[in-house]
Amino acid sequence: MARQTLALDIGGTKIAAGLVDSDGRLQCETRQPTPHSDDPEAVWAAAERAIADTLAAANGAVDGVGISSAGPIHLPDGTTSPINIPAWQDFPIRDRVIAAVPGVPVRLGGDGVCMALGEHWRGAGQGVAFLLGMVVSTGIGGGLVLDGAPYHGRTGNAGHVGHVIVDPDGPPCVCGARGCVEAIASGPHLATWARAQGWAGADAKGLAEAAAAGNRIALQAFHRGARAIAAMIASVGAVCDLDLVIIGGGVAKAGPLLFDPLRAELKNYAGLDFLSELRVVPAGLGGEAGLVGAAALLRELPVSPPPG
Repeated sequence: MARQTLALDIGGTKIAAGLVDSDGRLQCETRQPTPHSDDPEAVWAAAERAIADTLAAANGAVDGVGISSAGPIHLPDGTTSPINIPAWQDFPIRDRVIAAVPGVPVRLGGDGVCMALGEHWRGAGQGVAFLLGMVVSTGIGGGLVLDGAPYHGRTGNAGHVGHVIVDPDGPPCVCGARGCVEAIASGPHLATWARAQGWAGADAKGLAEAAAAGNRIALQAFHRGARAIAAMIASVGAVCDLDLVIIGGGVAKAGPLLFDPLRAELKNYAGLDFLSELRVVPAGLGGEAGLVGAAALLRELPVSPPPG
């Protein structure tokens, strides 16, 4: 029987589970809406249903479980405290999954690093050793693959690029700082800035449509966001000596409206010689990246059950 890994992707909107084969291909997927509940067990029940449905599809035969979770996470304890799932604070997700799927390795990673790993294995980052994968959507998140391996950091939250400060006098951010790239370039903040300049639309999707139609304020909003993202990419690229940045998420679906000014602005910020070849490309896997990346967490692990 071909090897297959159970992958779990936990987010504020949905909880997805699927089977990923040894070539990194998603064989099946099931989704549960993330409950809007103050009860942590109600949220876990949705994850448990997704796991059970996937195990049934696999006839119970999986070689391990990879978990991608919104964060912050805490790898040493195997816990997660997603900002967008308030019911889960220090929730012991790894132990719960071990109990639900006994006898196989279980690995936990942040959703940013799992997105990056998925793109590295099967998407736009194949063959690239040093990359940043990031999502520009309601928020901005990211993860690092360095020398071909995921870089988790001390707690599992490395690559949290949405909170790189690009304007010390900029707008306040939900994290408590000012001028984070997320506070400038995420979808809701793009729309908020545009409305303050006189645009009459409602959200980032409408802003992209207005920009595509040539609306001056909408175009300025995308350019402003692209400049902030470019400044962040240049900083992270210099620190990590990156080859590639892969961008997915709802705002990235705007295509050239985001990527054209971003690449132009990056030339102004990435002045060091070793950054001259740094490329920025759209994500290749779409919504599958988190599940594929969760499965990739187990690629370097033995497939035999852990001791004890």
